[in-house]
Amino acid sequence: MIDSSLRPFWRNFFQLNWKFGLFLILALCIPRFLLVLQANQTSNYGFIGAMMIISALVPFIFLSKAGRAQIGLIKSNAYGMLIAAFIIGIALSLFLHVIGKLLYEDSFQNWYAYIGKSYNIPEVISASDKITLFLVMAITGMIFSPIGEELFFRGVVHGSFAKSIGDQKASIVDSLAFAFTHIAHFGLVFINGNWNFYFVPTLLWVIGMFLVSIAFFQMKKSSGSILGAVLCHAGFNLGMIYCIFYLV
Repeated sequence: MIDSSLRPFWRNFFQLNWKFGLFLILALCIPRFLLVLQANQTSNYGFIGAMMIISALVPFIFLSKAGRAQIGLIKSNAYGMLIAAFIIGIALSLFLHVIGKLLYEDSFQNWYAYIGKSYNIPEVISASDKITLFLVMAITGMIFSPIGEELFFRGVVHGSFAKSIGDQKASIVDSLAFAFTHIAHFGLVFINGNWNFYFVPTLLWVIGMFLVSIAFFQMKKSSGSILGAVLCHAGFNLGMIYCIFYLV
């Protein structure tokens, strides 16, 4: 049977199944992982934005209109659930902040403290300039990675695995891929010209990213649209950036 989920050209090479999902994870997550590590070393994060754009385009490159609808690229009328998803995302980011702060204070073993290093916030900055920089970082953070990562992980990757192993197991797979990919953001850390690996903080960070990812999937499911996942992710990023600017 021909799989109408894919565009006609790609049907010659793929089906929307776990093999296609694994291919996408390997093709995008490994280069992204390496690029983030390089960016942490060089402080040049330009390629990361490009990776987010590519990730967002993957469903449009490979999937037909019917396929995009299958993975949740549809309108949602569950407006209350969409608002709740955004608020839940903020709450999750604050919870991770509290855990990191209690265990590691403001050291680089605190995931937000290390990630905040990449923001290059001047040590001496006026309140108005800090607000401006915060707004720029927050708006950017609420657009690029939520759209790129959710269309990729909760969208086409999840949809590919769901065709083979069902929704719940697929959410575990896409959440694991999401969590381990984020070790590049915190886990392998570059500090004072040296690479370090903090095992326990990294383990906690990966567990946190896995659970947050599961929450993103639940918001997609509850809202009936991938927009629920995008808004939850946007709320999480807003909360994380606020914590980095004002609480760490």
